[in-house]
Amino acid sequence: MTPATKRAWAQWTAVGCVLALIALCLAWELWLAPLRPGGSSLALKAVPLLLPLRGLLHGRRYTYQWSSMFILLWWTEGLTRAWSDTGLSQRLALLEVLLTTVAFLAIAWYAKWTRPSVLEAEIEAAEKSA
Repeated sequence: MTPATKRAWAQWTAVGCVLALIALCLAWELWLAPLRPGGSSLALKAVPLLLPLRGLLHGRRYTYQWSSMFILLWWTEGLTRAWSDTGLSQRLALLEVLLTTVAFLAIAWYAKWTRPSVLEAEIEAAEKSA
């Protein structure tokens, strides 16, 4: 796999996981297993996930760097609810943990593969082969 392919894979995996996490948060708290019948205001937890989305879509390394810590808030919530909830809510929490774990790894890999030293080495290798 070429470095550019690795970066594209990591970028689109991260974006896909964040979008899936937004959909999961909304569906979970509004329809599937809300804390209160008719929906829960916890659905608002999906709104902050929109903050890094533009930077992730545009491949901004700085956004990937801070998003790696930001996504851990949803990972923590998922672990807490997987431990404390039962039934469907517990399974949704486990899905949240899975999505945040994959997103975290993809975000970290993208940040690693876009380090200036890695990009400079790619440019030097391309110049030598040309």
